[in-house]
Amino acid sequence: MGNIDIADFFSKLIIHMVIWIFAVSAHEAAHAWTSLKFGDDTAERLGRVTLNPLPHIDPLGTLVLPIVAFIASYSPTAAGFPLLMWGKPTPVNPMKWRHKDIANVCVSLAGIATNLIIATTVAVGLKLLISFEVINRNNIDSSVVRIIFTFLVGTILLNVGLAVFNLLPLPPLDGGMALESLLPRSFEPLFELLKTYGFLILFLLMWMGVLSYIVGPLNRFILNLLF
Repeated sequence: MGNIDIADFFSKLIIHMVIWIFAVSAHEAAHAWTSLKFGDDTAERLGRVTLNPLPHIDPLGTLVLPIVAFIASYSPTAAGFPLLMWGKPTPVNPMKWRHKDIANVCVSLAGIATNLIIATTVAVGLKLLISFEVINRNNIDSSVVRIIFTFLVGTILLNVGLAVFNLLPLPPLDGGMALESLLPRSFEPLFELLKTYGFLILFLLMWMGVLSYIVGPLNRFILNLLF
């Protein structure tokens, strides 16, 4: 990791984890809430229709791997190593849904929509803070302002990244699950095959750096819009 400022490292790690846990909790809660609206109370009975992060945390996917990923970002030797992160999957019972195909699309995409709403709201707020010079070049070095700025930018980028990642048309991601209801029935054998090997394909795409070609330019585009 080289010579790093330990205090700065841990403050950024804490900010990163707070943003991530909130983003994934909102994402999973949106799945649960939308499923309930279509008649399925499975997630509600398990306490998943909540922004309280505790019911949505998977120890490995929500805590351990995000910390490992953050540490790896400081190490050139670990750059490009594929790490997947996730929240505890929201249980649904499609047999309880009204209008099953519509419900599947809406429930699958609810988390993505929520992350984009969060990112857009925070982006507008940050843009206003910069426009009214509440945050400016003169005070950005202030510890409090810097923490707020880092938190807001991180919230935008991570929520957009989480949304775009889940839009990939590959099960078990949300985009892949929504695709199931949009494809003709003749595609069912192919879709079942993707369900079986989707995680492996996703891992290989990350290993090959394909996802970084999407996330990198997207982050730069967002930052250019903000500043």
